[in-house]
Amino acid sequence: MLGKVFGTLCLVACLFGFLTGNGDALGSAVLDGAKGAVDLTFSLAGMMCFWCGVMHVLTEAGIMRRLSHLLRPLLRLLFPQAAKSGEGLEEISANLSANLLGIGNAATPLALAAMEKLQRHNPKRDTASEEQITLAVLNTAGLTLIPANLLALRRAAGSPRPYAVLLPVWITSLCCSVMAILLCSIPRIVRSFGKKSP
Repeated sequence: MLGKVFGTLCLVACLFGFLTGNGDALGSAVLDGAKGAVDLTFSLAGMMCFWCGVMHVLTEAGIMRRLSHLLRPLLRLLFPQAAKSGEGLEEISANLSANLLGIGNAATPLALAAMEKLQRHNPKRDTASEEQITLAVLNTAGLTLIPANLLALRRAAGSPRPYAVLLPVWITSLCCSVMAILLCSIPRIVRSFGKKSP
């Protein structure tokens, strides 16, 4: 469906470009856009490869394991089953760390690895567990300290101040993370109140 929408938009743009006598400008814009897309792709791919490599080195060096121990009190509250089984916490902390750095592309494989380990202790194989849902929500609305991809996009677009968005990014990502944690904690809170009531 999306391909049809974009195809229609391109055809309409070409038609109007030729009808209004802007065929030359349209051709130049297409070539400039293609060049810009290739440049942007290479800059983003370079940044993604760099941060994926950094995360791999940190994992191999055992730093992610240490970070997992530092984050264990928080992770134990958010992922009690994973803390109990001891599986998935390292991947979850690596995922949260990648999100903190704003490199969602590097965070995705880590989230998938964490999901696989959480699935091992999921009693309902065809339904996501609460912890898997919490991880997915935090992965999507996670706290970001250094929005690396956004900064690369702004720099590639020629922004004179690519770092001007840091404060709004911190505020919005913090609000999203807090709201995500609260919403994912509601079922546990309801269950705990249900157990206490006679």
